[in-house]
Amino acid sequence: MRPINAIAILPLCLTAVGAASTLFRGGTVVAFNKQTQGLNVIRGGSVLITNDRITGVFTSAPSKVPAGTEIVDITGKIITPGFIDTHRHGWQTAFKTIASNTTLIEFFGRYSSFVAPFFWNATDVYDSQLAGLYEALNAGVTSSLDHATHTWSKDASSAGLQACIDSGARVFWGFTFANITGLVTVEDLYPVIREMAKKPGLRNSPTTLGIAYDGWGPNPNVAEINKIMALAKELNVSVITTHSLQGPWGFNNSPEDIHALNYLNISTPIVFSHASFLTPAGAALLRSTNQYISITPESEMHYGQTHPVSYNIQDQASLGIDTHITFSTDILTQARIWLQQTRYERYLDVLEQSKLPRSNPMSAEQAFLLATRHGGLALRRPDLGIIAEGAKADLVIWDGNSPALLGWVDPVAAVILHASVGDIEAVLVDGKWVKRGGKLVAKGWPDARANFLRTAKRLQAIWRDMPMPEPPAEFNGVPVVSPVQADVLRGPGNGYGNVYI
Repeated sequence: MRPINAIAILPLCLTAVGAASTLFRGGTVVAFNKQTQGLNVIRGGSVLITNDRITGVFTSAPSKVPAGTEIVDITGKIITPGFIDTHRHGWQTAFKTIASNTTLIEFFGRYSSFVAPFFWNATDVYDSQLAGLYEALNAGVTSSLDHATHTWSKDASSAGLQACIDSGARVFWGFTFANITGLVTVEDLYPVIREMAKKPGLRNSPTTLGIAYDGWGPNPNVAEINKIMALAKELNVSVITTHSLQGPWGFNNSPEDIHALNYLNISTPIVFSHASFLTPAGAALLRSTNQYISITPESEMHYGQTHPVSYNIQDQASLGIDTHITFSTDILTQARIWLQQTRYERYLDVLEQSKLPRSNPMSAEQAFLLATRHGGLALRRPDLGIIAEGAKADLVIWDGNSPALLGWVDPVAAVILHASVGDIEAVLVDGKWVKRGGKLVAKGWPDARANFLRTAKRLQAIWRDMPMPEPPAEFNGVPVVSPVQADVLRGPGNGYGNVYI
């Protein structure tokens, strides 16, 4: 037996006797190799966690462990770091399945924070946010960057943040500064974020305070931005995030916009969600300032933002979910979709030259790193998204004997290309079990489920009776037209059908 990336284990054994520790023994460990910055697969390996940290990664079972250590046999199983989602709107969970065919323009006018606050109360926000986080934990997503657009009032803000704390998930909660006509202004929100920073329980939870803001450009309110950034410094926020969508959509919030205001090259991470039309100059700025984008593959396909250039900036990219009300809430699905979409695009580059591809343009390991390690890099948290000594004990254990994984040899391919959420046997955040034996064991889950069902039923009834808006003739000065609709039926009709709500 020898430790990997070793920090001597013997002093740990002598000094950490009183600490809560667990040893996962005998499984296949998808560890991180600090020398290559890639993966290191250890078969028959072991992982020791003490309190909230990984304190040992071994090629076999260690001979000495702290007294009172819980021993968990994971023979035949795969243990990986938890997935990291760098863009989501968790509070919207109650809208799930009622927006399956929606467009982005319809989303803005029907499901966004510019509409919902006039119907939602703080309890709704709490129930919906909490249920969404439990859903993500069940899917092995241990860390989320939440662009928390539910901060339209003190009560709604407090409810959403409390749900993050109560979930046990690692949430980078991005308090959103936005003007909502008839309800709230950015100026109203300055004292609210200060109150959120003092919220009881926040400091002792995995949740941290961040800021979300979409007013960087092209016509910024510089005084407003300076005030928000002063608050970011005062409150020592963990992250800043922004929707970045250029091209025909007409939004900016580009790296160039933030750089022009002298706020790009700062110690706080800035995550650009989507960045679908990132320019070469923007990409160069990201690399020079070490800032990241969050690619949300399913969202960008569903809503039509697309991602025409994101394949070229994967060295400064992570993966996100976005609006999980309309599709998957798990990063595993996003990693798989993005892997195959990248392969498709790079193959197409060759085929359009009337040539044939000699090699596969993207690997399962690269997709795995985007879903784990790169999320930690985007958040400037090198202790997240990896299995290595000193890293946070955010772990996922996969059932290697499930029908989907039975007979696996390569654990990375098994997870990225064959597994599903149903193959996740256990999840830990900060060394605490939130899923075990294939079931959520997070504190409060049974009550949260019942409360959410009541909340969702009430809100879905309101939206069911709400008239559908007519599509505008133009959006941000750009004509709005209908794409060619798919046809899946022979003869008359095309099978488009309805939303069955």
